[in-house]
Amino acid sequence: MFVIVGVVVVILSIVTGFFIAGGNFLLLLQWAELITIGGAAVGSLLIASPMSLLKKIFAEIPKSLKPDNYSKKDYLELLKSFNELFLVAQRDGLLAVEKHIEDPRTSQILSGNKKFVNNDITRNFFADTMKVMLSGGVPPHELEELIDTEIETNELESRPVPAALSRVGDSLPGLGIVAAVLGIIVTMASIDKGAEVVGHHVAAALVGTFLGVLLAYGFVNPLASNIEHNMETRLRVLHTIKACIVAYAKGNPPIIAIEIARRTIFTDERPTFTELENYVRGKS
Repeated sequence: MFVIVGVVVVILSIVTGFFIAGGNFLLLLQWAELITIGGAAVGSLLIASPMSLLKKIFAEIPKSLKPDNYSKKDYLELLKSFNELFLVAQRDGLLAVEKHIEDPRTSQILSGNKKFVNNDITRNFFADTMKVMLSGGVPPHELEELIDTEIETNELESRPVPAALSRVGDSLPGLGIVAAVLGIIVTMASIDKGAEVVGHHVAAALVGTFLGVLLAYGFVNPLASNIEHNMETRLRVLHTIKACIVAYAKGNPPIIAIEIARRTIFTDERPTFTELENYVRGKS
């Protein structure tokens, strides 16, 4: 939502300022310059990125328009479901939760948390880790190392996406200069056609430089930053799940395990101790 608002604000600011200065908006619509810059940028991305990375980039762009980040309510539901699951394990033994982690989508405890069970990454991350715990013989510190390895792998896998977009953004001003130089070449070839024609070509060349800088700092680089922020937020959910599992594996009671996990949540979405306690007890 805010991405769309930001795009509109950028465009309106540029167009309004240009109009107030006495400019003609139609002069900015230089399709030859836009095709040159946009095509070269897309081509450079294709050169620099393998197919797997391209798929991730095109998958992340729509997510930036409607991020699937966890809210405070989502975290409360997540921690409550973990508390209920660990209470079953505490009462009936760890093997009693096996049916719940084999397929969390059919679990009476976990299936109610739709955001958690419908996300393949978080669901499999939790279920696979719990299966390792159920297998026995894995000390808590080794379980923690195993989880850290998966989180690190996930982070390394996602990091190239915003980095690739940032590189494209950084190249756009240079590509704008390329378009401008091509415009100057056309201008010099038309120098015998009069001042009006030459002026038109010079203006078109300058628009190329303008578009390169605008696309870089007004759209592509901010989009890369947005995607990077969303990825960091999604990774935070994995850290919260990790903290809860490891705390329980170390022998802490369920209520303490979810309290330890609560403290890993960023403050914008972190419920208070009282909010979590009341939610777990069904008072909210």
